[in-house]
Amino acid sequence: MKLFFRIIISAISVVITAYLLPGIHVKDLLTSLIVAIVLALLNGIVRPILIILTIPVTMLTLGFFLLVINALMIILAGNIVPGFQVDGFWWALLFSVILSLITSLLGVGLRDNKSEVK
Repeated sequence: MKLFFRIIISAISVVITAYLLPGIHVKDLLTSLIVAIVLALLNGIVRPILIILTIPVTMLTLGFFLLVINALMIILAGNIVPGFQVDGFWWALLFSVILSLITSLLGVGLRDNKSEVK
């Protein structure tokens, strides 16, 4: 059930972020839901492989290359999902940063309270 809510929050975040950025185009709410699902799959399957393959570059750039990997995931999702368009690398980079911030803000209530003292 928690996964369902995370996907919904991600879809809402995609809509909000696309509204804020003129270089990102989302056709409708269903498209944003598909984008959220595709990004979840890409981040679960492709992103770890890219991270392992680019460890030297990531270490050399002190982790900033991970932002490039995030932007590449956004561009790949834009190529996969019809109705979702990214106008360029810099828009994808900005989209990934803002998307993660908005998703974090909206998903505060879904976090486990394991650090809470009982």
